Amino acid sequence: MRALQNILLAGIALILFGGCSPFVYVNAVAPREGVVERRDIAYGTHPRQQLDVYLPETPLAEPTPVIVFFYGGAWERGSRADYRFVGRALAARGVIAVVPDYRVYPEVVFPEFIADGALAVSWAQQQLAGDTRAARRLFLMGHSAGAHLAAMLAFDRRFLDSAGAQAGAVAGFIGLSGPYDFRPLQSRTLKRIFGDPAPDATQPVEFVTVHAPPALLITGSADTTVIPRNSERLAARLRENRVAVTETVYEGVGHARTVAAFSRLLAGDLDIVEQVLHFVAPRGDG
Repeated sequence: MRALQNILLAGIALILFGGCSPFVYVNAVAPREGVVERRDIAYGTHPRQQLDVYLPETPLAEPTPVIVFFYGGAWERGSRADYRFVGRALAARGVIAVVPDYRVYPEVVFPEFIADGALAVSWAQQQLAGDTRAARRLFLMGHSAGAHLAAMLAFDRRFLDSAGAQAGAVAGFIGLSGPYDFRPLQSRTLKRIFGDPAPDATQPVEFVTVHAPPALLITGSADTTVIPRNSERLAARLRENRVAVTETVYEGVGHARTVAAFSRLLAGDLDIVEQVLHFVAPRGDG
């Protein structure tokens, strides 16, 4: 079992930065019982502006939390179909999960993929979260480049405002191994995506104010792809602004495993899913 886990983790790391997909195996063992899936829903007119929704057949809490999850892929690749294991894991535990695709480089550069994310969040607010006093709480979550996208939406409210979403309705941000303060850029590709030098407008840490939503930041001490300093700096900025933040650094854990932990095959002794569930629990339950 340990050998299989290592192979799958290595495969996930490869696809995040170019390679063959191991997700067919991870998704194959993801829970389906008690989960209702709705796929290929358009939130815009572009082929990549589509999303999948994972609903708990029997919600465990009212109002049921909604999490919009953005996957990683270095802003160059990725597919929502690869992350069914994330949507199923959350829905099986009583959370509504939304997993969008978004346009990537070289078709677009910053900030177009952020704008796509804002449209997906606007869709989720209108179709799932509602706008009444009893509305479901909506959270933004992402891994790697997806955490950057989610953080930009959570902290720079202009994107959600432009998409017709209610920025103030975001109940919290969940970042898994995310780049939030990643200058200076070394990669030629990243310089094309964000500019050279990358301006302040590309860095989530620059938009933290006292109005930022609470945050849960998760990373691994062995992450050499997005170094833990990113989470440390974002956490420090949130604390400076007296925004509630929970920061967890898993010793010896690398970049891919913080998202792989949503697979029951790869979770091991990591309690990341439990942390997320506690973070999004309805007020008064946690």
